[in-house]
Amino acid sequence: MPVRRLDPLLVDRIAAGEVVERPASAVKELVENALDAGATRIDVAVEQGGKGLIRVIDDGGGMDARDLALAIERHATSKIPDGDLTSIATLGFRGEALPSIAAVADLTIETRAMGAPHGCSIRVDAGEKRPLTASNWPRGTKIEARALFAATPARLKFLKTERTETAAIVDVVKRLAMAHPQTRFSLSADSGALFDYAACGDDSARRMFQILGEEFAANAFRLEAEREGVKLSGLAGLPTYSRGNAQMQYVYVNGRPVRDKLFAGAIRAAYLDFLSHDRHPVAALFIECDPRSVDVNVHPAKAEVRFADPGLVRGLVVGALKQALAEKSHRSADTNARAAIDVLARGNGAPYRAPPPANWSLPRSPYAPAGFEDQPQAAFDAGAPMADARAHDAPAQEPESPLGAARAQLHETYIIAQTQDGLVIVDQHAAHERIVYEKLKRQREETGVARQMLLIPAVVELDENALASALDELAAFGLALETFGPGAMLVRETPALLGEVDCKRLVEDIADLLVEEGDARGLSRRLDQVLATCACHHSVRAGRRLSAPEMNALLREMETTPGAAQCNHGRPTYIELKLADIEKLFGRR
Repeated sequence: MPVRRLDPLLVDRIAAGEVVERPASAVKELVENALDAGATRIDVAVEQGGKGLIRVIDDGGGMDARDLALAIERHATSKIPDGDLTSIATLGFRGEALPSIAAVADLTIETRAMGAPHGCSIRVDAGEKRPLTASNWPRGTKIEARALFAATPARLKFLKTERTETAAIVDVVKRLAMAHPQTRFSLSADSGALFDYAACGDDSARRMFQILGEEFAANAFRLEAEREGVKLSGLAGLPTYSRGNAQMQYVYVNGRPVRDKLFAGAIRAAYLDFLSHDRHPVAALFIECDPRSVDVNVHPAKAEVRFADPGLVRGLVVGALKQALAEKSHRSADTNARAAIDVLARGNGAPYRAPPPANWSLPRSPYAPAGFEDQPQAAFDAGAPMADARAHDAPAQEPESPLGAARAQLHETYIIAQTQDGLVIVDQHAAHERIVYEKLKRQREETGVARQMLLIPAVVELDENALASALDELAAFGLALETFGPGAMLVRETPALLGEVDCKRLVEDIADLLVEEGDARGLSRRLDQVLATCACHHSVRAGRRLSAPEMNALLREMETTPGAAQCNHGRPTYIELKLADIEKLFGRR
């Protein structure tokens, strides 16, 4: 078959397949163009998930007739004035966005350059260009793309539902708005306005809170770090403020939103000690570096980047997050306490009444039931206390400690402690799990995990191949295993710190972790998760009754343990209620 040149229109449609993957891709390109044009306001409107209409209006610099005619040509751009591809200071530069969109849609552009006597417009319908005409457009640029992919029905049928495509567009615009707080962004769809973010000037934190919500503001910490000319800034959420997916992770390189495996892995590694594998942190991270040290043209949609020194960038992100997490390790998510207060407040449907006088007494009240006296009534006898922890048992100075003094144990699971300005409710299993985990880590780093030999080796029914490739790594944790014939493993030694342990359950859980990782190298990268599994098996279980000294000892250990505000799975270990919040519930404030 002879070689021949493809039709230019077909070439444009092939190129469009790389750049315009879905309606959200077109929106991204158009909004980036508006930002590069210096827009201070960008209004986006879509219909039918972007398939029916995409409209982007900006108040940027606009274009004159000559620029507009060139803008719809392939490989024409204003974003590389000196032709230097190693130093890109704009959001987009491929020079294919507008011609690619025009190849698969009915594209109309109206624009007016600053100072021009009038505007101009052009229409390109599925790649067929119409002549330029004069326009009365007042300022900036308006771009409308209608009937997206109508000229390429094969691509059209693979699009998702209108709701899904609209959600993708919302995500794209939010990610661009996050990095440009000086610009006002609005987005509307068939159902009406979806959001309208006012310009925030240089207050990037305010824009983050606009997008991620005030709840994030109450549960986030600030990041500031620099290493060898690479700067990191932004906000990250507490481990107890996590999500079921990574959609709430926003990463930017020189103002460009990216979805790069390097950053996803770095964030995951930093939170590895604090979150289970199915939970994801919330973060908005901004990397600033020399444009010459990063290649932004390795992906058609500009979603990935390549650094000259990826190890430096990854180390900066992991180190900064870990250091900040260590400093905030005793802080639990504020939303836990707030949620508890809200539930209690909603549950009290009675109208507010002023508190009674201080000398008021029910027995002396004319409304007291007959026979009601000052002594305790048998009807209110709830039985023996669930724990031997009374106020007089705890030293008077203990409430001065951050987590206060233990006063009681509820349902043999939760410790109630009194602080100077409120109370703390502690999940005894979650708290002890973190304490044991940190001890195991420290012991492994300093002297290696001490072992204890079992008097009678335990036999665990398990495929002998499940752990065969990781026996050496497990031995480093103090867990000595060996094959014991077909379908069985023999446990000879366990970590001494664990004391008595359910060998069968422990080995099965570790085997599941190894299967999830896929190979021994994967397990080696997540050694701490094995220790976390060990810690979970040894922790004080819910349902165990504790004495007052035991509860206070647990509180004191929490105060000196890194990451004590959450367990190894990202759940909070305690919730704090301030006295002011409690008084509000009872109408005292």
